[in-house]
Amino acid sequence: MTVTAAEALVAQLESYGVEYVFGTCGHTNIALLDALGPSPIHFVIARHEQAAAHAADGYARASGKPGVLLTHVGPGMMNAVTGVATAALDSIPLIVISGDIPSYYSGRHPHQEVNLHADADQTAIYRPLTKRTWHVRRVQDLARTTERAFWTATSGRPGAVLVNIPMDLLSRQVEEYADTYPLPGGAALPGLDRGTAERIARALLDAERPLIYFGGGLREPAAREALAALAEHLDIPLAHSLMGKGVLPDSHPLLLGMPGFWGLETTHEYTRGADVVLALATRFAETDASSWDPAYTWTFGARHGSSGHGPGAPGDGHGSSGGRSGPAGDEHSPPSRLIQIDIDPAEIGRNYPVKIGAVADVGDAVRAIGAAVRAARPEPFAREGLRETVAAARRAVFDTAREDGRSDTFPLRPQRILADLRDALPDDAVLVTDVGWNKNGVAQCYELPEGGRFITPGGASTMGFGPAAAVGVQLAQPDRVVVALIGDGGMSAQLPAVPMAVEQGLPVVFVVMNNRAHGTIADLQASSFGRSYGCEFTDAEGLPYSPDFAAFGRSCGAEGHTVTVPADLSKALADALARRRPAVIDVPMVNEPVPTPGHWNIKDIYRGSFAD
Repeated sequence: MTVTAAEALVAQLESYGVEYVFGTCGHTNIALLDALGPSPIHFVIARHEQAAAHAADGYARASGKPGVLLTHVGPGMMNAVTGVATAALDSIPLIVISGDIPSYYSGRHPHQEVNLHADADQTAIYRPLTKRTWHVRRVQDLARTTERAFWTATSGRPGAVLVNIPMDLLSRQVEEYADTYPLPGGAALPGLDRGTAERIARALLDAERPLIYFGGGLREPAAREALAALAEHLDIPLAHSLMGKGVLPDSHPLLLGMPGFWGLETTHEYTRGADVVLALATRFAETDASSWDPAYTWTFGARHGSSGHGPGAPGDGHGSSGGRSGPAGDEHSPPSRLIQIDIDPAEIGRNYPVKIGAVADVGDAVRAIGAAVRAARPEPFAREGLRETVAAARRAVFDTAREDGRSDTFPLRPQRILADLRDALPDDAVLVTDVGWNKNGVAQCYELPEGGRFITPGGASTMGFGPAAAVGVQLAQPDRVVVALIGDGGMSAQLPAVPMAVEQGLPVVFVVMNNRAHGTIADLQASSFGRSYGCEFTDAEGLPYSPDFAAFGRSCGAEGHTVTVPADLSKALADALARRRPAVIDVPMVNEPVPTPGHWNIKDIYRGSFAD
């Protein structure tokens, strides 16, 4: 029996467990859309390809399954680039299926062909972003290519891939093949060998001031449990990257918090003072490493040399922690020794030299190290005063944020917005943020409860991620409360997310922290150059300006709330949660910088001090 290639592809997607395809229509992909019509796979239509890409990304992050994105030739697939790059840089499995010009018109420059420097080569646009791109040249290759795409996107370090299909191939007849190309079953990730596990265990046992630093790759419940068990057995303090927020609850007695730009002073004392650091599934991003300057966060010595200091050197009050080393250490202590474990061999030693490096699944590795530790030292070990010190430091941060959040000034302080959210939301709510206060403030001072989830764009730090990603998260977690916590800049960048939520019947709550500016950059410019120009929204007369986001929400069929007095926010949140309908809450906010205890080298650059 023969079917169209589009029908066969849909059957193949069904066999892989695909529930949703996100995207937009175009003349090159409607054959596939037609085949999706009678399928149990639901097509989530978007009004812009970037919104579709972010929604597919959010669905993947929340469900643990790969996201599937359908785009159109030329401008369609180009509109999705930012969303695809965001997923790729955060190691999110995303399969992009793009329609292309008819195969027999290649090089003739038909409608919407990408042809400036190479005929019909739109896959080149995605090559820097994806793990692999495929251009299907024969309809007989489509099934095998699709299987390879799903396997590549989900295996090893996950990421994005592109399957580019000339539109005529989708309408050609093929034999049914749904069971011919199953995904590899039971494929295991590389584990940590016993000898290496024992070496790492011995290094931790012998260390005077060990530290465990983890990223977002430890999401499996068993991996989180193994991490907590290892740290608790040896009483080792823990720090997390931005993407690691929520892997362990903020209430964990050994959790210091986040280092780097927005990290806390106590965390930096421990990162600088550690003699051995076990780093798990983290790439030591610039934001988490204070621009890789050993005076501020990590003291391994930079892989490519020290970044050096200019006017922002320790002790000048410019985002400085004073150059102090960690507890029990001093400024003459030797550099920390780094043990780094990651599924991607390219990350081992990328930014810092390692004493022990291992390519392995971090969950398996932590379990193996924990077993080796307990075999060598069955009885738990306690470090005098450690947990009390950590708890006091963390409580000071959260209490300060809470105290600031009591303010009744209007427009609201950002801490008040976070405090009202924390009081209103159930413990298992999912916060999906954009960039700015909503990301950095939450990562730093929002006490995420056990069961809560924090989803943010880390690698690309993409403005506009939050609104549409929250729609995908809500599709994956329909029974949980999902809040898109975003700035007015991010909301403006992805207005299509609101009608998408309405059309899908999804009760996403869009909370807009509205300071009528790209506030973080406005603050940065003002502090560095003495004024803010080109960062604040004004009308033709130069007065502060903002769209009416609540009215926009209502025009789309969502609930719309405008906060006009401080008490309105709690009421609006309670109403939105009770109604379980899409809602937009417009919250006027003062433009207040996020506290930045760490160091960011760009501030030195603005002052004319350059590091080679």
